[in-house]
Amino acid sequence: MMKIKAIKTEKDYQEALIRLETIFDAKAGSAQGDELEVLAILIDQYEKEHFPIGLPDPIEAIKFRMEQLNFTQKDLAMIIGEKSRTNEIMNRKRKLSLGVIRQLHSQLNIPTDVLVQAY
Repeated sequence: MMKIKAIKTEKDYQEALIRLETIFDAKAGSAQGDELEVLAILIDQYEKEHFPIGLPDPIEAIKFRMEQLNFTQKDLAMIIGEKSRTNEIMNRKRKLSLGVIRQLHSQLNIPTDVLVQAY
């Protein structure tokens, strides 16, 4: 059993990953299962601090959500209001206005923190 400790260095991180792989199939509730659970939390915290994942590009997020909903550009234009404005936004020739951000957030459920980013 590995001595559980804070993951502070890359070496600590690599050792924790090796140990995690070793005990990955541990039975829940067992000593190794408890160790696995704590180790996973420590690894997750280290990764969030050292390998942060940025927010997606606003236009790519819109395209992704449209794909999920099987939306066409025409469907999107019904939300935004004008076909020409929609084309300009999707081609990055026009910035998202506050009103459009609100519409996309409420209609497509795209987080506002994604939509307000510069692109």
